[in-house]
Amino acid sequence: MKKLLLFLVVLIAMTELQAQKLPALDKSPSDVAWLPPKRKDPVAKIIYARPSKGGRTMIGGTDPYGKVWRLGANESTEIVLMKKATFGDKTLEPGTYTMYAIPEKDKWTIIFNKKLNTWGAYEYDQTQDVARIDVPVGKPESEVEAFTIVFEEPSGNASTMLIAWENILVKVPVKW
Repeated sequence: MKKLLLFLVVLIAMTELQAQKLPALDKSPSDVAWLPPKRKDPVAKIIYARPSKGGRTMIGGTDPYGKVWRLGANESTEIVLMKKATFGDKTLEPGTYTMYAIPEKDKWTIIFNKKLNTWGAYEYDQTQDVARIDVPVGKPESEVEAFTIVFEEPSGNASTMLIAWENILVKVPVKW
């Protein structure tokens, strides 16, 4: 009798769980990029959302040139530095920063900012910038459907942060 009662309780609980409506997958799911990618003795991690192109022209279209952009979708992209690191020629202390970009056809300005927990670039405050780095725009080997930030496998204490979307590839040198 106890086994039958336990079976009925489990069956009812499973039916309730199946009846729950769970949200659909976000159209711009969150992702994390680690430096180094294998997470051994981590230097940095970037938390960002990955929108898909979906047949649209995003950079220079939906996201216009010359305007501050959140580097992804949803909340502003955040980077957590566990160690002092140099991006391009700008050194940042350990801590958490938001990251933005000002995309142009031939270069992007990558921005590190102190204001945290913001949505998009709507609350971007230039007075909170701690570093700006200009990097040239290149092209990936093939079109990139989903916005992507990754770090290349380090060589010693150096790596490259890759930012790719559509037919755009931006490389930011990193040292620590």
